[in-house]
Amino acid sequence: MRIGIVCYPTYGGSGVVATELGLALAAKGHHIHFITYKRPVRLVHYQENVYFHEVNSEEYPLFEYPPYDTTLTSKLVDVIKYEKLDLLHVHYAIPHATVAYLAKQILAAEGIHIPVVTTLHGTDITLVGSDRSFAPVVSFGINQSDGVTAVSHHLQKQTCEQLKINKDIEVIYNFIDFKRFRSLDKAHFRKAIAPDGEKILVHTSNFRKVKRIDDVIQTFKIVQEKIPAKLLLVGDGPERPRLERLTRELGLYEHVRFLGKQDAIEEILAVADLFIIPSENESFGLAALEAMACEVPVISSNAGGLPEVNIHGVTGCLADIGDVEAMAKHALTILQDDSLLAEYRARAFEQAKKFDIGVILPQYEVYYEKIISKFQAECAKTLISQES
Repeated sequence: MRIGIVCYPTYGGSGVVATELGLALAAKGHHIHFITYKRPVRLVHYQENVYFHEVNSEEYPLFEYPPYDTTLTSKLVDVIKYEKLDLLHVHYAIPHATVAYLAKQILAAEGIHIPVVTTLHGTDITLVGSDRSFAPVVSFGINQSDGVTAVSHHLQKQTCEQLKINKDIEVIYNFIDFKRFRSLDKAHFRKAIAPDGEKILVHTSNFRKVKRIDDVIQTFKIVQEKIPAKLLLVGDGPERPRLERLTRELGLYEHVRFLGKQDAIEEILAVADLFIIPSENESFGLAALEAMACEVPVISSNAGGLPEVNIHGVTGCLADIGDVEAMAKHALTILQDDSLLAEYRARAFEQAKKFDIGVILPQYEVYYEKIISKFQAECAKTLISQES
């Protein structure tokens, strides 16, 4: 198949999943065309069957902000037409689903027809909950898509509850590539971080308020008062300056390292004893899955799709949003017993294998074929109706 993939090229989960999906499809012989305003962060090496089309927004005195939606639409029309794509897969509903619809209408006027699959990742839906002005546009874009997928059952349910949706939403979970995310021997790195054998806790995110990194720090404070421990905070974002001040005020700064954005997350997870993700909302919890693939148990909130990934008492523990006392208690239970920690590590790894890219990728291929076949049948039916 010749597939176009539209995504945000940043460090966020939707862009990572879209890129890794495209690369895996290309490795199986599909021709993948990424269409976005910047090269995706995971698209770093040349790979056969992978093409990148950059969307350039020109500066005009008339516009306070460059009209990205319009330039993306034009680029989609160009790529679909001249690369003869079989299917367009857009990740994140805002604005990609509606842009895809507009591109389809422009192409249809020229007799070119292409099915569109939209994958919902989370904040494209939860954002609507706080700003209803998005709802009509998002609902329209989803309903005009030929296929719709969500990354968890929770997100599927939430979408149908919050928006007026008349489409079936297929749940296809996010995935993990075990060729990259696996347990590694990084004893020298661990010694540098924890020279006296301290336990190492890790959190990764984009440092937004919804991630509740205050809770990570407060949980760590309780843990550190009971056992020697270090905390690694990976990522960057608007909350970082305030969080750095918080660690100083709590007297934790010497035990906490802010590592900034890191590409080789797997090398940091290799030295972790526990991963903490106390988010207010997570549609799936890709960061938790990456940790579990590296044999790191997870302490998480019970928000969103996290309980579908992190199984309480099996791969780690769940707690109510904001309950740092419970999270700290669970963390200490696991960290203070090395044999129990080893059991959690093993079970986390076994759970992660259910999301192996080798398991999830064929689900996308089958879904693509289903949507293309249905779309072609509908087009043929319409043509016959017009001729008669």
